[in-house]
Amino acid sequence: MVEIRGDVVRLREFRSDDLDDSMRIVGDPRVTRNLSFDPLSREQQEQRLIDAVKRSSATPRTEYYFAIATIDVDRLVGFARLGLNGVNAAKLGYAVAAEHWRKGYAYNACRSLIDFGFDKLNLHRISAAIGPENKASIKLVNKLGFSLEGEIRDHVHTNGAWRNSLLYSLLESDKRKIHVLS
Repeated sequence: MVEIRGDVVRLREFRSDDLDDSMRIVGDPRVTRNLSFDPLSREQQEQRLIDAVKRSSATPRTEYYFAIATIDVDRLVGFARLGLNGVNAAKLGYAVAAEHWRKGYAYNACRSLIDFGFDKLNLHRISAAIGPENKASIKLVNKLGFSLEGEIRDHVHTNGAWRNSLLYSLLESDKRKIHVLS
């Protein structure tokens, strides 16, 4: 079992008792309008949690998908994921419940997960695909030091329509520069 501690959050493996709290994310159209899927039903999310728990014990592990919990209270407020793909590469994904927006949880979780990816998983590259209208996520990846690579047309189909994504990336050498500057 992997656990990653940040300054204000900790990333931990999912548990079956995360269902209610996770529904505040995956069942909320305010949140899912910026994700790659439509709002999920309770039954769909219950199966997703079961699958996530199974994948966390897979060998080799193909993803690191974590619940974001605050340091002081062990309740899920969001999730963050590194999906391993390619050679020493991963895709970053994250979401936080609307009631917890603008508290720094996504930034702290992503920064901690990026450090884990480069330092423990020996990644060379981490990418993130973000909808052009998702200003908060664009601001977040810029703050984390990601570079815009371009736009992927009709990348995901959500809410009944195709959506473009902006592709951002962070290389291990970029991370070193950011830590020197911060």
